[in-house]
Amino acid sequence: MRPLEGLRVVDLTRVLSGPFCTMQLGDLGAEVIKVERPGEGDDTRAFAPPYQGDEAAYFLSINRNKKSITLDMKSERGREVLWRLIDASDVLVENFRPGAMDRLGFSYAAVSARRPAMVYCSISGFGNTGLYKDRPGYDVIVQGEAGIQDITGNPDGPPFKVGTSIADLTSGMNGAMGILAALYAAKATGRGQHVSISMYESIAALLSFNAGIYFATGESPKRRGNAHATIVPYETFEASDGWISLGVANDELWKRFCKLVERPELTDDPRFAKAADRVRNRDVLVPIVKDIIKQRRRDDWLPLMDAAGIPSGGIRTVGEVCESELLKSRDMIAEMPHPGKGVGVVKNIKSPLHLSATPLDGYKAPPRLGEHTAEILTGLLGYSKSEVEELAKSATI
Repeated sequence: MRPLEGLRVVDLTRVLSGPFCTMQLGDLGAEVIKVERPGEGDDTRAFAPPYQGDEAAYFLSINRNKKSITLDMKSERGREVLWRLIDASDVLVENFRPGAMDRLGFSYAAVSARRPAMVYCSISGFGNTGLYKDRPGYDVIVQGEAGIQDITGNPDGPPFKVGTSIADLTSGMNGAMGILAALYAAKATGRGQHVSISMYESIAALLSFNAGIYFATGESPKRRGNAHATIVPYETFEASDGWISLGVANDELWKRFCKLVERPELTDDPRFAKAADRVRNRDVLVPIVKDIIKQRRRDDWLPLMDAAGIPSGGIRTVGEVCESELLKSRDMIAEMPHPGKGVGVVKNIKSPLHLSATPLDGYKAPPRLGEHTAEILTGLLGYSKSEVEELAKSATI
């Protein structure tokens, strides 16, 4: 069995933060029932090209291990169906803008009054209270507002966003962690609770030592490109045919590095002898290291660094990672047959959680829009076949 088998999740999320949260719960074995708009579904079903067959690659990347039903939550009959689904479930996850669930009649207060044991998770851009609660939560906006863009990029260039949707993904991870914590607490109290996650706070919390520098000095850290604020050399360097990352994080590693590159005089140079010296003299040291690394190919340097015990790595493309022997050696590629036209086998990178007694296996492909509607209505919620047909005729499903 997987660790969350027997847990049922009502998934009212769309786009990225919420679906990434519920996908993690599905990976852990929960039955995730994704509620989507009839005829349209999750916005990401239209985030294309690229497509894989007739499905958007974006949607396929974040919706495995789920079932899909279509439901008009704004209609009276649709709300009745949703209440029956809530009655049969343990967790509800939503990432509408604050206030939307209240208007639909499914606020935390309403759900908790009817289902006191339910864990109810809300993911939003800036939280369900506070100054910006009514602002929409787009990843690039949150990255800027929460400070991560200002410390990303070259010192003399513009701010950059992180190359993946880190605000969405981090808030999704925090949502899953908060849900698990609330479920654990409910074992003792018998009551669920409201788990409130904001993308803004998820990113602000990642400032970690950067925020610590500000609190200690009163000065905001500046963009350093790929350099580290307090460790040198600890950044990316260009080899003759590509790029590597180098992490000389202490004095012992510095000695090893100088020996490896046959530059013993650098070890004894008072400007570079100790970690603090290297930080103070980074403008002199980094160009020296750049010249050294440029003398060999990327894949010549890496085994030499490994043999010397010096942390290093190649700067890989996404394609190199997806095809890497490392991921394959860890059995980290899920291959999931999909019934869609021309889709074939969907590949995802698996969950990074490795549990020895309850392994996360049995990955299932993301669902077709409404693929499980009839199954859930008749098998779980007790609707008759004729009632399902009636709901379809009224465009409720």
